[in-house]
Amino acid sequence: MRTVGPIPGQGDPRGDRPVTAPPTAPAAAPGAVPPQAPPRDASQGASQDPTQGAPRGSAQGPSRAAHDAAAEVTVRPARIEDLEEIVDLLADDPLGARVEGGDLAPYAAAFARITADHGQIQAVAELGGQVVGTMQLSIIPSLTRRGTTRAQIEGVSTLSSLRGKGIGETLFAWAFDEARRHGATLVQLTSETARGNAHRFYEHLGFAPSHVGFTKPLGR
Repeated sequence: MRTVGPIPGQGDPRGDRPVTAPPTAPAAAPGAVPPQAPPRDASQGASQDPTQGAPRGSAQGPSRAAHDAAAEVTVRPARIEDLEEIVDLLADDPLGARVEGGDLAPYAAAFARITADHGQIQAVAELGGQVVGTMQLSIIPSLTRRGTTRAQIEGVSTLSSLRGKGIGETLFAWAFDEARRHGATLVQLTSETARGNAHRFYEHLGFAPSHVGFTKPLGR
């Protein structure tokens, strides 16, 4: 078991605001792909594919088991004691495994900066006392679009053994509500270009592929 020492400013000034998923999962997207190739609900580079590897039920919608699992999930701001489980989730993916994991010290330093910033929320989805999903929500004031406040979603991942059970949808529902509460009128995210199934999931949630993103590593 890896441990992390006390981090200055690790308390979340916003406090815990648990959000319980509704008893029914969202309806399947129009023109959903066949059950043998279900949508996967997240990206990386930003995010992962948290619904991969688990059945989503019939073509008419998620299974009753998926409904039950999602109904028991709560979403809340992360605490420092969640850090190891969060890092494990980020690495629980073929792409994430290449860059995530190992020493917790840099993650702990980043977590302290996130929790000290009122515009940043590291959230976790919890099921039966276990952290089964995570995402980072950033609130970004801007001058564009007549001073629009935007919400940026990054670092989405769910436990691989529970993918396809509505946990990703519950995380996004929480993020939309939280973004509105902070005055955001637009939500955006980035996704690895290789994650075609994740892109279809985002479109199911109402996202549109309206922009082209670019990244550039900066030398130290």
